[in-house]
Amino acid sequence: MISPYTFNTCPSIRFGENSINNIGSMVREIGHNHVFIVSDEGMVKSGIVKKVLSILENDGIATDLFTDVIADPPERVVHSAVNAAKIVKTNIVIGLGGGSSLDVAKLVALLVPENQSLAEAYGVGNAIGPRLPLILIPTTAGTGSEVTPISIITTGESEKMGVVSPIIIPDIAVLDPLLTITVPKHITAATGIDAMVHAIEAYASTSDNNNPVSKQFALQALDLLGGSVEDAVKNGSNRQARANMLLGSMLAGQAFANSPVAAVHALAYPIGGHFKVPHGLSNALVLSHVLRFNSVVAPKPYAEMAPHVFPDLENLETQEAAAAFAEELARLSERCGLEPRLRDVGIPADAIDRLASDAMNQTRLLVNNPRPLNENDARSIYQAAW
Repeated sequence: MISPYTFNTCPSIRFGENSINNIGSMVREIGHNHVFIVSDEGMVKSGIVKKVLSILENDGIATDLFTDVIADPPERVVHSAVNAAKIVKTNIVIGLGGGSSLDVAKLVALLVPENQSLAEAYGVGNAIGPRLPLILIPTTAGTGSEVTPISIITTGESEKMGVVSPIIIPDIAVLDPLLTITVPKHITAATGIDAMVHAIEAYASTSDNNNPVSKQFALQALDLLGGSVEDAVKNGSNRQARANMLLGSMLAGQAFANSPVAAVHALAYPIGGHFKVPHGLSNALVLSHVLRFNSVVAPKPYAEMAPHVFPDLENLETQEAAAAFAEELARLSERCGLEPRLRDVGIPADAIDRLASDAMNQTRLLVNNPRPLNENDARSIYQAAW
């Protein structure tokens, strides 16, 4: 019997080259005319923000702009964006950029109506609607944030907390592969591995809501990503590889939005929080080590996923395939130019105890891991990754 499950996702996905050119009609379709764009300075320098502003203004739509988003956005950035949106009395929010900009945009849409504070929204199912209408436009292929009910914010000095609720799933996700063409190699690699981690952890998740739809989306994502991440890193102008990455990232996002991620992310968050390592790279640094740990007692899901990324692993026995999957993922990261070890990104050995202790705070994620993991286990994984 198939267990009961819930699958939530974005009600409208607009995918295709130059789909960004239709953003004005999408805003009018929702029935609003005063857009608040949440983005970052990198998007301004790239010219993408200017292009979107021009399209909207040519369609007679009023615009206001917030571009102070930074990686791993702290609470102060969210508060600043929300206050700016309130001042201009916007009636629709657009998130434009990487996962950080999209996550902040979700919270702007949620908090501007003043139904609750950010502190009250943290956690699973605590968000209170209604929110402002929301359109999200990713410019990297990795987080899948454009289709997830999750916004991750840095609280205090280094800890991360999430707002998790279907309320913050956007009304429209716009996926234009041409917006990702100029993403640098290292970011392409890190975000690509990040998307693969989303699919891998969603497929293997022990969440009660792990379901047939999420599993199929995860496998489809791995089919697309496994054949495109390395190609996109080597040739950034490869439009097919870029399109496959963006679609694969979205499918992985839909998968883990409903079948939540686990220990890879739990161990990655302290790395990013304390040492400002980009999220995708943080995941890549611990991925193979967590998979080796999990495969000792739960090799089956990893063996099932392995040939979707590496077809040569198709005929291996379960335990052998799971082990080979972890090894090949590590090699893929290195071929894509990502740093292989914690020491390579400036993390000292004496930080391992603090990382292991902080990882234990990610109970929302650890509960989904195929193998129970305690602080000593986390310490051993970090030591192996160092």
